Amino acid sequence: MSIDRVVVGYTATEAGRDALALGARFGAALDASVHVVVVLPSAENNVSIPVDAGYERLVQETARGWLREAVAPHPGARGHVRVAHSAAEGLVAAAEEFDAGLIVVGTGGGGPRGRHRLGTTAEELVHSAPIPVALAPEGARGIDPGVGVARVTAAIGTRPGAEALLDAAATISRRTHAPLRLLSLAGVDLPDRIDAGLTRLTGQTHATSVLDAVRASLPTEIPAEAVVGTGNDVEDAVAHIDWRDGEVALVGSSRLAQPRRLFLGSTAGRMLRALPVPMIVVPRTSEVSS
Repeated sequence: MSIDRVVVGYTATEAGRDALALGARFGAALDASVHVVVVLPSAENNVSIPVDAGYERLVQETARGWLREAVAPHPGARGHVRVAHSAAEGLVAAAEEFDAGLIVVGTGGGGPRGRHRLGTTAEELVHSAPIPVALAPEGARGIDPGVGVARVTAAIGTRPGAEALLDAAATISRRTHAPLRLLSLAGVDLPDRIDAGLTRLTGQTHATSVLDAVRASLPTEIPAEAVVGTGNDVEDAVAHIDWRDGEVALVGSSRLAQPRRLFLGSTAGRMLRALPVPMIVVPRTSEVSS
């Protein structure tokens, strides 16, 4: 799976514009083509949609009008209208059609500026998509397109199995010429007990050793800094970490995920609530190539 093509799930909303802005930035930074897709609901087995050829033509033309307006400021981006039972299903099918390596969707939906709030489509994708999914936070459309990708941060756990995540992060770092940072949140969100301080210190020591080992496994041409997040809980630790405009954070799929499928784990979900930058969720066995 390459990252030469990016699929953007678009709706004529602020969340849709956030997704398009992020997808366009990724496209420029990765030198990848951008396919902007509006997914219309299928009338089949849906009694709420009138079965009328004239109505269907009107809906299709309206969607194409949205796309023409949306892609106009983004030279090279191509708009497409697809029909599916759900937006998530349609976007996955579009990604397969275009052989895309990344799906981008918005997550604003009324959440605080710079934060994520998963809607139905994003929720379905982060629990079922076969390729990485990028989540654009509220306000992503306000980032200067020229920023590109300012830094790539990979959230590394303390157990084995981060190869796919590390490969994806290293590939994006190499393709965008962005510095790579390795992050561990070990030692946070521990029970409030008398030895919590010692346990937290042990967790941080272990996290540091894991990060050192991961950094040593990287190709020599991809230097990486490492940082251990600290705080009372996951959200607090994420809030105290330095984040740059244009940065992107990568997390691996939960161990509950089926092979080559996403499943957003509990720690990643809590990170998402506090994260002020886009998050990319990577399947456990993703094959992202440079």
